[in-house]
Amino acid sequence: TGQVIAVLGGAIGGILLFVLIGITAYLLWKKLCLLSSYEELTSPATTTPAKALLQNQSSSETQPKDTSRSRSVPFIIPPTLHGRDWINLMNEEQVQQDSDLYVIPQSGPRSSFHSLAGAYVVGTINPELYKFPEDQSETDFPEGSIGRLWFSVEYEQESERLLVSLIKVRKLQPPADSCSPFVKIYLLPDERRYLQSKTKRKTLNPQFDENFVFQVSSKMLFQSTLKFLVYHVDKQKKHHLLGQVIFPLKNETLTDDSKIVIWRDLEKDNLEPPSEYGDIQFSLSYNDYLGRLTVVVLRAKGLKLQDESHTASIYVKVSLMNHNKFIKSKKTTAVLGSLNPVYNETFSFKADQTELDTASLSLSVFQNIEGDKTQLLGHVVVGPFMYTRGKELEHWNEMISKPKELVKRWHALCHST
Repeated sequence: TGQVIAVLGGAIGGILLFVLIGITAYLLWKKLCLLSSYEELTSPATTTPAKALLQNQSSSETQPKDTSRSRSVPFIIPPTLHGRDWINLMNEEQVQQDSDLYVIPQSGPRSSFHSLAGAYVVGTINPELYKFPEDQSETDFPEGSIGRLWFSVEYEQESERLLVSLIKVRKLQPPADSCSPFVKIYLLPDERRYLQSKTKRKTLNPQFDENFVFQVSSKMLFQSTLKFLVYHVDKQKKHHLLGQVIFPLKNETLTDDSKIVIWRDLEKDNLEPPSEYGDIQFSLSYNDYLGRLTVVVLRAKGLKLQDESHTASIYVKVSLMNHNKFIKSKKTTAVLGSLNPVYNETFSFKADQTELDTASLSLSVFQNIEGDKTQLLGHVVVGPFMYTRGKELEHWNEMISKPKELVKRWHALCHST
């Protein structure tokens, strides 16, 4: 029996030894597989030590670089972590860096990349993927731009104050090489008083960051319009108007808790003297797919009011005609007592494409006097060759030739019927 027990003990010990050897062999095999797969991932250059990286970088600097492509940043593994099981590496583990730390010398722009002796390059990181997107308002300027203005508005209900912050202007187009700009700010319909910014010397991109206050009641606020005039001062101290921004407040939501930051492209002011009865500016657009004619009544200037009191109100009536037969009309809101009212109101009419040769638009400016009495201040008709000539015909034809695009023009008012 003693011999049997000895034989059984030897057999069990042999089996255990065999199992232990098998487990050890399996673990070694698994580790070798992980190492070989890691080395394949670092191809085509296999595992590249930091010294080899230095040589590759110095040789690449002698070759012409493609400036259109962004420079990649190497992503490396410190030597103390080489051969580690990356799956089990936790975020909170502290990595002990080698004391032999040196910076890769570069002849180009200084880089924040540091290399470790014996480090391995896993891949590269494209810095362009981690940049914040650019502000399109700073870069996307339309063709023929004369500048762009940024400002903010806020209204304090309790004190009835309109707070206007003039932020900046970019890409001005001055008449001379140098430019010293400043801005005048009006709150229409009051055209007698204005607030003025400081003058910025010798810059096409002035940064103002100035605050202005207008006292205006909540009742009058949404009948008011902000007007920014950007001027250039030359060496003889003469002022040259570079452009303007017109911003009606009636469509804005202004409260104590909201500060609206806005940008607008500068517009050229109509420098021609007003016509006898004044002028009106509006845009036309035709959508051939929807069969829709759109009119945007922008503003008028130089009107000859019958009653120049501030209680007098001016509105524009837009009428669609076909074969001189009335089809439909729409009116703007009335603006109180201003020779230069601003509207910025849009109206749409149904009009089939086949009707454009016989249709026309009439825009009439009226003044409310006493009670329900109205006085015609002037009107203009735009349409095809059957009804119009000159600028009015050109405006209509340009609208047809540029479908879905707003075409803006000034027109002189007349009193003929």
